[in-house]
Amino acid sequence: MKRTTTSTALAAGLALLAQSATAEGNLNLYNFGLYTPPELLEKFSKEYDVEVTLTDFVANEEAIARVQAGGHGMDVIIVSGYFIPAFVEQGLLMESSPSEMENFNNIAEQWKSIPTDPERSYTVPWVWGTTGVMVNTKVYDGDINTAAIFLDPPEELKGSINVVPSMNDMIDMTLSYIGAEPCTTDRESLSKARDLLLSAKENWASVDYPSFEKFINEDLNASVFWSGASARIHGMNDGFEYGWPATGYMKWMDNAAILSDATNVENARLFLNFIMAPENAAMISNYTMYSNGIEGSEEFMTPELVNARELSVPEELKGAAIEQRLCSREAQDLYTRIWTELTR
Repeated sequence: MKRTTTSTALAAGLALLAQSATAEGNLNLYNFGLYTPPELLEKFSKEYDVEVTLTDFVANEEAIARVQAGGHGMDVIIVSGYFIPAFVEQGLLMESSPSEMENFNNIAEQWKSIPTDPERSYTVPWVWGTTGVMVNTKVYDGDINTAAIFLDPPEELKGSINVVPSMNDMIDMTLSYIGAEPCTTDRESLSKARDLLLSAKENWASVDYPSFEKFINEDLNASVFWSGASARIHGMNDGFEYGWPATGYMKWMDNAAILSDATNVENARLFLNFIMAPENAAMISNYTMYSNGIEGSEEFMTPELVNARELSVPEELKGAAIEQRLCSREAQDLYTRIWTELTR
C-alpha cells in the first residue's frame, strides 16, 4: 500500500464476478484521515495483486472541491450519506449498481436503502455512527444526554469544551434543542439558534478537530463528538463517556462509491464488493470503532468493540436520532451565514 496525505447493472455484476484473483493494476482510494485500516488495504492488495494508494481528506467539502476540479486520479471515495446528492447532482459518482455485486446481500436490511441512495445505485456501507457529546465524568457527574453540555454548559466544564467544526451537525442539534426543525428556513428559529450559539461560544475552548491527546490529558473535558472516536478515547481515559442528547443527536452513515471519472473501474468494483464481506467490514470497524452495517461482521469484531457502550444507543433515546441530511440551498445559505459569524 502506498499512502499520500492531504489536510448497467447486470453486466457490471457479471464483469465483477469474472474478475480473477489476480486483477492486477492500481486502485486509488480517497478517504477521511484515520479512517482506513492498513491491514484492509494490504489484504486487498495481496488478494488481487492490486497496488493501493490512499489519500486522506478532512471533510466532505474538501473532497468534493478536489473532485470537481478534475485531474485528481482517485477511483473510490468515502462520502457521508447526506453529501451523496451533492456528488450525484454534479455527475461525480458512477452508477455502479452495487446490488448486482456478489456480497450485496450481506448488507443488513436497515442499510440496504438509505434516504440519499434509496436503490443503492452508487454506494455501499463503510461505517455508521452518531454525533453526540463526550464528557469527562471525573470533572462533571451530571446528565450527559443533553446538548446543554455545549449550549448551556455547567460550571465544571466551562473553558474546556470543544465543538467540532461540522456546520450542519452543530446547527441541526442546536435547532432541535430549541424545539425547531433541522434544515428550517424560518428566520426566527435560526436567529434564536444563532444567538444561543454565540452566547455558548464564550464557554468553549475551541472549534476544532483536536488531537486525542488533548482529551486523554484532560486539557479538554467535553466535546461535540462522534461515537466511534469517543470509544477510542474512552479506551485511553475511562473518565470520558458518550451521551446522546435527548433533544436530538445526529445519526449518519459514511459510504464507499466509485467516482465517475475513475481510471481503475474494475478494481474499484472489486473493492466495493470486498468491503461487503463480513470479515473485511469487521476490519474497518475494529480500526475506526464504528459499526459497519454488514451482517455477520460481529463474529470478526473485537469483544471490546461489540460491547462498547458508545455503539449501543439506549432504547429510550433511539427516537431522538436526527438523520443527517443536506438541507435545501436556501437553508444551507442561512446556515453558512450563522457559521461564518460563529467562527470568525
